[in-house]
Amino acid sequence: QVQLVESGGGSVQAEGSLRLSCVASGFTYSSYYMGWFRQAPGKGREGVAVIDSGGEPILADSVKGRFTISRDNAKNTLYLQMNNLKPEDTAMYFCAAGRVYWLRPEHFTYWGQGTQVTVSS
Repeated sequence: QVQLVESGGGSVQAEGSLRLSCVASGFTYSSYYMGWFRQAPGKGREGVAVIDSGGEPILADSVKGRFTISRDNAKNTLYLQMNNLKPEDTAMYFCAAGRVYWLRPEHFTYWGQGTQVTVSS
């Protein structure tokens, strides 16, 4: 049974930091591209960052220089370090696993339940 469990969300003030984690099980983690996506109220789901098995990232332009994606294949865990957070980063953040190395959510197969990030000004 595939499971992706996110943690680390919360409420912070602008310019603050959070670190999200996602623990995966039930599939061959190291064989999948992993990604972080987010969805704000009333908006569609958008790609934040994707990483291949070797650790090479793709970041959305809106988060470059502020967010870092990483993975630990030995621990089946994905991370998203978020620095200099802005109110527009407020959203539900989802971890996902897929077979395509791109930021489009439709290319990802397995999804977690999400963790809420709220940034106040």
